[in-house]
Amino acid sequence: MGSADKNGGIGMGVERGFEQAKLSYERAVFVGDLDGLAEAARELDKVEADLALARGRILHARFLHDRHEDPRELGLFEQATRLYRMLGDSTGEAESVFWLGCFHQVVRNDLDSALPLLEQSYDLATLAGDRYTQAEALRHLGIADHSAGRLDAARERLEEAARLRGEIGLLAGVAADQVGLIYIAAAQDRRDDALALADEAYATAEACGAQRILSQITEARSQIMAPDADQSETRDQRAP
Repeated sequence: MGSADKNGGIGMGVERGFEQAKLSYERAVFVGDLDGLAEAARELDKVEADLALARGRILHARFLHDRHEDPRELGLFEQATRLYRMLGDSTGEAESVFWLGCFHQVVRNDLDSALPLLEQSYDLATLAGDRYTQAEALRHLGIADHSAGRLDAARERLEEAARLRGEIGLLAGVAADQVGLIYIAAAQDRRDDALALADEAYATAEACGAQRILSQITEARSQIMAPDADQSETRDQRAP
């Protein structure tokens, strides 16, 4: 399930969880039937996990805007991970573990903590068949490879992330991955490929209204066109 789909279902999940808890309470109190209490508690745990993950993502988006860490963000992702793991929800766990890795990579710049979490997230998502989180993990692993100068590995991961995002219709994400691929192509002296990628990414981002990605593509193109630009430097690829 993609993040957009999951977000759309949170409201219905909260309503369903609360209603089941109310009905289970009434049956226990008025009828003496305790059978539904455990399932009601499980539904509420799922609601709590979804809400924690959603709140953590909102705080992360604010960080990307103002670069100020919110002390609640890490705890929310940890809470979500604990609950999804307890529930045996492998898809939820894959996504929350990704966000733990993303937090350490992007907010804390702590790759020693981030990379094992991103790899674990990718493995969990692969087992669960969750292409959305697979692509997210691959993207951030590719960014780490790019930063470390492992250009072939970075290219492979970002191309696969873009492919997965294209399959699920996340076109803004495809364009975001192509920003990294533009810089990688330039660093590998594949200037024609870099310019072609820039044109393709710009058209994709423009079509889906991804203004932030359009700015990144424009910057990438200007770097390629600059006569003495250093293309080995990793640019800002922190967009979703």
